[in-house]
Amino acid sequence: MCHFVCYNQIWCHKPAVFFCFIDHTDINFFPYLFIIHRTVCIRLNKSGLTGFIFRMTNIFFKIKIIRIFNTYGPRMLPNDGRVVSNFIIQALNNEDITIYGDGKQTRSFQYIDDLIEGMVRMMDTEDDFTGPINIGNPNEFPVLELAERVIRMTGSTSKIVFKPLPTDDPKQRQPDIKLAKEKLGWQPTVELEDGLKRMIEYFKNV
Repeated sequence: MCHFVCYNQIWCHKPAVFFCFIDHTDINFFPYLFIIHRTVCIRLNKSGLTGFIFRMTNIFFKIKIIRIFNTYGPRMLPNDGRVVSNFIIQALNNEDITIYGDGKQTRSFQYIDDLIEGMVRMMDTEDDFTGPINIGNPNEFPVLELAERVIRMTGSTSKIVFKPLPTDDPKQRQPDIKLAKEKLGWQPTVELEDGLKRMIEYFKNV
């Protein structure tokens, strides 16, 4: 029987009021969705697909469900709107770096190599282990600290500009990777500084 891996973003599982995402949280996703929200259509689609696939386990194929947290690395699109790539592109161009809110909100960033390693290990687990399992980096960094690091590492003359924080923007976002450690023997190994160096070098040549 073949294996099928389903991966999804965390906001299909919990809203902004949750900041520590536990692996075994309820697989019944619908109550946690924002019904009045600009991204509700894509959230409902992703949640419905994940729920459907979860309920198909052992019928047609073996299921593996992974929750992917903030991931960065080379080959990201320069204009994809994600915070790490945004900051690096703005810094390399000596443009103002935009921060929403006061920058004290924290994020956790995992390098792409760590994500791929976690996914491969998940696919190698026993057939009766479905998940969901969190694949992310639990080390938190304030967004302001990330911007300051990028400016320092690029030697940029960029200034930091603060703009109003969106109402649905979470103050914290952190995965609980206890299950990944136990079942996969996995945890992220690439430090943020090392990952940023690789990504900066990539964007210098894009």
